[in-house]
Amino acid sequence: MSKIKFLLLGFIFGVILIKAEVISWFRIQEMFRFQAFQMYGIIGSAVMIGVISVFLIKKYKVKTIHGEEIKIAPKQFNKGNIIGGLIFGFGWAMTGACPGPLYALVGSGLLVIAVVLLSAIFGTWVYGCLRNKLPH
Repeated sequence: MSKIKFLLLGFIFGVILIKAEVISWFRIQEMFRFQAFQMYGIIGSAVMIGVISVFLIKKYKVKTIHGEEIKIAPKQFNKGNIIGGLIFGFGWAMTGACPGPLYALVGSGLLVIAVVLLSAIFGTWVYGCLRNKLPH
């Protein structure tokens, strides 16, 4: 029963993604062809909100609801970031779907996206199997 709130939040988030046309294949293609600003504005806004949020969490030493201090571990850059980013970008451009809204796309009735969703899950599984052999 306690998981219902998360299901409801996911449903609301999916509706927002659909109404903002963030999951639209046409909007994503416009972005990759530099024909429209909408997606860049949405992504840029999300990045700025994330930057401000992390700044405020660090500055005010925000705690979790359990009273534990939130710690954000520093991450080192390596060539795996470039390789992973390229694979992610190619997949996004080929399918017209970022992994985030895949569930919203399936939920909105585009059942062909189930192939993309299953491929993403399979790719995650393959990464888990090969993780120790990949550059990190």
